[in-house]
Amino acid sequence: MAEPDEDTDLVRSAIAGDDEAFAELVRRRKGEVLRIAARFARNHPELEDLGQETFLRVYRDLRSFRGDAPFGHWLSRITVRVCYDALRKRRREEKDVSLEVLDAPVADPSAGSGPSAQLARMILGQAMSRLKPEDRLVITLFELEDRSVREVAELTGWSESRVKVRAFRARQALKRSIGGDDER
Repeated sequence: MAEPDEDTDLVRSAIAGDDEAFAELVRRRKGEVLRIAARFARNHPELEDLGQETFLRVYRDLRSFRGDAPFGHWLSRITVRVCYDALRKRRREEKDVSLEVLDAPVADPSAGSGPSAQLARMILGQAMSRLKPEDRLVITLFELEDRSVREVAELTGWSESRVKVRAFRARQALKRSIGGDDER
């Protein structure tokens, strides 16, 4: 992870038109962006697309970076929003697609690798794929990335109370989905 001062200097240089400075920001932060996006992507090409879209938005919006928060936080927030937008788009496109066609999301690298762990990941992946994008986002940030209410609120732009309500409803929807009850 880069030092905040180094990021600030690189951001200033990139805003001034130094493409090498922006390339260095990408090199330093690509792993961080891909780790966040991996929780949302179903396969490697989609993961690469999310990373690329994130850095395109960063490049486009770099002048709006005020520096009142660390660059890494600003970058994480953009990454989450890119992933959220992709989830909403995917959800619209897959509305009537059967579960057999759906790919499981990228597996949690900390999870086990035995047959029962693989089955659990497959069931969770299928259940998560049936959730609304907002529900999948909040479950991913809370349960898979173990983020706090405040962090989720900052990353999504939602109020803390909205995050709590959304998390409760998302957990309920996930339980129904895993339990086979397809009510929404």
